[in-house]
Amino acid sequence: MDKDYLVLKRASASRLSGEWSDDDYDVLAEGFVVGRIMKAAAAPVGAPWLWTLAYGQHEDRSPIYDYEATREAAMAAFAKSWRQE
Repeated sequence: MDKDYLVLKRASASRLSGEWSDDDYDVLAEGFVVGRIMKAAAAPVGAPWLWTLAYGQHEDRSPIYDYEATREAAMAAFAKSWRQE
């Protein structure tokens, strides 16, 4: 599979323990968690969705996190940062 192919997986299905919100997702590339997208409890007005690259995935990418208005916008912003060469 292409390393640029990203998959959203609910945290509750992805992680072994803990209780996770329905608005909490892991971002996977080639089966490995490379980041997270979640509806944040504390976020800028109008942009409740936080996306962040996982530790160790930052390399020369920037930004490594941000807030967006929708989950779809967060995924698009994550993908843009992830695909930087």
